[in-house]
Amino acid sequence: MSADPLIRVTGLRKTFGNHRVLDGVDLDVRAGEAVAMLGANGAGKTTLLKILATLVRPTRGTAAVAGHDCARDAERARLHIGLVAHGSYVYEDLTALENLKFWTTLAGLRPTAAALAGALARVELERAADERVRTFSAGMKRRLSLARFVLARPSVLLLDEPFAGLSIEERRDVLALVTGIPRDVTIVMIEHDMDVALDFAERITVLHFGEVVMEGTRTEVVAHPRTREIYLGE
Repeated sequence: MSADPLIRVTGLRKTFGNHRVLDGVDLDVRAGEAVAMLGANGAGKTTLLKILATLVRPTRGTAAVAGHDCARDAERARLHIGLVAHGSYVYEDLTALENLKFWTTLAGLRPTAAALAGALARVELERAADERVRTFSAGMKRRLSLARFVLARPSVLLLDEPFAGLSIEERRDVLALVTGIPRDVTIVMIEHDMDVALDFAERITVLHFGEVVMEGTRTEVVAHPRTREIYLGE
């Protein structure tokens, strides 16, 4: 792994009106790490991810990906970032293949027909390439979102509750794809389910009312007294 963090968040604060969502968040993620950010609803997880994805500007502090400030140098930062949200953001009236072609055009990519077919095969959608996405299950739509990552191969993959709204079988399929991502890719996953985070991540960061209250390995976070306080109300 590189000595310098691929993702660096320093003193990050975000307010919406009088509501403070993030309050002095610091976070370093090194190349090749898989980090899960845990927290209850309203903890600030999704806002932090949106700042990293260059979709929201911080009120104070900085967030940088591959040395590029996510607010001041958003265009260059985006070249290193892939985002999969639980909303999937696919076009329902296009086929799976048309979705990929449209997205690659917007991204300025020129994949070959073989590369497009290969990306769909990687997420096990090759047989559904010419089907309208409106006929897809939630799990299939989530896998189609991951196909975009397969094509672009960014160094950072941001996952916003990628298993939300999926059946047990669909969760298993998507988890298999995510855990099969090459180890040189840096992954930051937002999750509220501790069991999912513990199964996936090497390192856990816990947000509580906009602040990082604990950070460490799976074992350290499970053993931390604040875990029971936050998740079990004890």
